[in-house]
Amino acid sequence: MHSLERIGRYRLDRRLGAGGFGVVWLAHDDVLEATVAVKVLSENWVDHLDIRERFLSEARLLRRADSNRVVQVYDIGELPDGRPYFVMEYADGGTLADRVEAGPLPVAEALRLTALAARGAAALHEAGIVHRDIKPSNVLLRTSPGGFDRVLLADLGLAKSLAQASGLTMAAGSAGYTPPEQAEPGSGIDARADVYSLGALGYHLITGSVPGPPGKVVRPDRLRTDLVPDVQRALLRAMEPDRERRWPTAAGFAVELERLAELGGAPRAPRRRRWAVITVLAAAVVAGAIGVTAAIVTRGPTAKTVRVEDSTGRVTAEVPAAWGHQLRDSGWNPHTLGLTDTKEPGLAVADDLAKWQDLGSRVNGVFIGLSEHGDLTAEVRAIAHTGCHYDGSRTYKGAHWHGLIRIWNGCPGSDGSLTEAGLTPAGGAEQPQVYVQIRQDGGDDATDRVLGTVRVGA
Repeated sequence: MHSLERIGRYRLDRRLGAGGFGVVWLAHDDVLEATVAVKVLSENWVDHLDIRERFLSEARLLRRADSNRVVQVYDIGELPDGRPYFVMEYADGGTLADRVEAGPLPVAEALRLTALAARGAAALHEAGIVHRDIKPSNVLLRTSPGGFDRVLLADLGLAKSLAQASGLTMAAGSAGYTPPEQAEPGSGIDARADVYSLGALGYHLITGSVPGPPGKVVRPDRLRTDLVPDVQRALLRAMEPDRERRWPTAAGFAVELERLAELGGAPRAPRRRRWAVITVLAAAVVAGAIGVTAAIVTRGPTAKTVRVEDSTGRVTAEVPAAWGHQLRDSGWNPHTLGLTDTKEPGLAVADDLAKWQDLGSRVNGVFIGLSEHGDLTAEVRAIAHTGCHYDGSRTYKGAHWHGLIRIWNGCPGSDGSLTEAGLTPAGGAEQPQVYVQIRQDGGDDATDRVLGTVRVGA
């Protein structure tokens, strides 16, 4: 390939890698002052119209997916010599191949990353696309301001629309990640082909080894003796040679991986999952309509925040001023989370509390509830929100509180996020505990800023 220094407005910095048909460069968009990745068709394929069309098809499919779980395409063009190129977001955290190169990952981390890759595959399937080549090197990581990695599916060079895939006649894929129906010419495939590859991905992250051929996969507990049976069952079900016996959808596989990740890969007694904990407001504060304040007048330390407190004065916090239109301060009952049946201090503040119970509504606000009995964090782990996309969890360590944060988005009809936290005092005491639910309709993530202001008085 001739030396390239610039493609249009994109200044090339260094080569990131090469595939069968193209080369990917790290580049800088001088107009938007942003780092991007540019994929260019290799010189030796410029006169091959079928390869050129496959290259362009990848860009179109990435664009069609239109998901923050799949690498985004920003621009497309052609070099003077006729080679097409397209511009994508740059994943600065490398790939899962980089992550597993040093050996197997902690089980919970491997499950979490595989679940996020499965959510990306589910987004492709919803757009009518089957990836056909999910493996560690095609799963990218991009750091986010919230302190956790975004997991992105990339390299749709072998991808097809599901309509086309049903009649494929050519074998494709990578050894160890390819289901039998995809390796046999003439076999139609569907989304369950990607489920197999996702199972192989999780197997590799947990054991450090690429699985063997379909039907000859070594049981993962022989490679990692601390593996619990539920994890092994989930992975082997995904890699069933008979696709009728696999997880029927990538989303269903993701749900099970998320459940196991929350348990840390360790066995635990079964418990009933609670659905849509948004009902805590119906049971606790929404019913007390007389507790609604039309406007909040207590300002925070800056004009950009307001300070709120419950009716007892024990629970206080600061929230963005735009959220502080309505307040309910009459408390809550922790029994709605499975804890002690009692009345405790709590508050809800939002720009429109009437919309709070509808997960599909556009609303910004916070619910904070105090609990002084039981294991609140364990109850938060058991929460699920049907129809929403689970984006994983992270540990919170602030000056006053430590705990677990779990993030959801993509709830039906909403582009916003739903964050839930179970917090205990930073000093190591078990009580008091605080349950926090934050709804945000776009904009900068205010989660850590809000949590950092939560106080509980004596």
